[in-house]
Amino acid sequence: MAVKTSTKSAAIHDRLSHPVIDSDGHWIEYEPAVMEYIRGVVGRESAGRYERITRVRLGAMNTTLAQRQAAKLPQPAWWPFPTKNTLDRATAMLPRLLYERLPDMGMDFCVLFPTSVMTMVPFMRDEELRRGGTRALNAYAADLFRDYADRMTPVAGVPIHTPQEAIEELEHIKSLGLKVVMLAGLVNRHVPGEDGRSRIWRDPLGLDSDYDYDPVWAKCLELKLIPTFHNSTQGLGFRVSTSNWVYNHIGHFATAGDTLCKALFLGGVTRRFPRLKFAFLEGGAGWACSLYSDLIRHWNTRNLAALEWVHPDNLDEKLFRDLAERYGDPLMRQTVKGNPIIRKDIESPPPQLDDFWRCEIKRAEDIRDLFVPNFYFGCEAEDPMNAAAFNRRVNPFGVRLNAILGSDIGHFDVKDMTQVLEECWELVEHGVLSEEELRDLTFTNPVNLFAGMNPDFFKGTVVEKQVAEFMAS
Repeated sequence: MAVKTSTKSAAIHDRLSHPVIDSDGHWIEYEPAVMEYIRGVVGRESAGRYERITRVRLGAMNTTLAQRQAAKLPQPAWWPFPTKNTLDRATAMLPRLLYERLPDMGMDFCVLFPTSVMTMVPFMRDEELRRGGTRALNAYAADLFRDYADRMTPVAGVPIHTPQEAIEELEHIKSLGLKVVMLAGLVNRHVPGEDGRSRIWRDPLGLDSDYDYDPVWAKCLELKLIPTFHNSTQGLGFRVSTSNWVYNHIGHFATAGDTLCKALFLGGVTRRFPRLKFAFLEGGAGWACSLYSDLIRHWNTRNLAALEWVHPDNLDEKLFRDLAERYGDPLMRQTVKGNPIIRKDIESPPPQLDDFWRCEIKRAEDIRDLFVPNFYFGCEAEDPMNAAAFNRRVNPFGVRLNAILGSDIGHFDVKDMTQVLEECWELVEHGVLSEEELRDLTFTNPVNLFAGMNPDFFKGTVVEKQVAEFMAS
């Protein structure tokens, strides 16, 4: 099959004054090859256990609608990868082919996230398989993409059930020469209940965890490894339709990003680590704009000074009773005599009244300064809500949030890899984005994310010169 040699995306790229960086492409692992690496790390016996666990998981995905309806199990994903476009399917699995096709896609450099296997292994309860399996997958990715580092880099997975296991894997990842990590956020914690059954609490790492994850954030800075999240909330909360996967899929990345970003912010992580940058992938920027605005609105009404307006002790009970006598209905006038106005015994405030104490917010502008520079948001090419990130008229203090292009190549929603930049350009043609905003989405913001924590990130790549010129300016 002949590979395309001329595309509209390539023509668009040629008219741009800047390179195009894809911050969230996807490659698809070839499972027989993955298994060879897993056997090499954990041994054949443990690898067999991994295969059995995988079969159980796949079996759960093959439940009938009647079974799911009876047990109220969510409809899982099905047919999630390209097939009719065989060239694109092969491209997602063959780095050399992807390398060859990037110019026709209008892409200069691509950050590639793993797909099927990596979404499960770092979350396994079995520690040996969780840690050993992740290590095997990272080695597989490093070997597979090593010869193509001037145009693409794979993302390494990090199990994070404990800070120690995360730190050990971060150090191993650095030894492999990898530069971006995907943290397994929203860790399932099994909390024992009074009836002997356990319930699951999903740890957002930054707030209320039983573990102190500051050593992990410090290690990311030390090793110059950019931390990202690509978590799913399908099948959780209200995304549990037994028959409709689209229902379960819409908004799930945004919800995961909102959960983790909110915890990291309110947990004071960006206050303690001002140089640390995080990226939340594939959820778009709409949720981020809402979260940023809501944090400011909540601080305005829930800071310590504002809480005086709702402190029960500040109610003038005499005035209230006088007003009740004058304006109340007969039942109110009768019952207000001798009864408390406020049931103070049912209001139990926490010991720390300031919910923003960990991030030391003294004024609303502090939220801007601890949120905007530290968080980046993966946006798909055709999403018109990308414009929200750049809307200075709406975003408090007139800021632009850090939207970055995430192509999502390799997955069902990209019918043709060569049309991603074309779809992105259509937002410019339709007046949704300006050319300056397109530059931020595809170049400026990705550079600030990756080179902002690791100045050598793009060294030796095809965009090294342009990145150096931009950083110098």
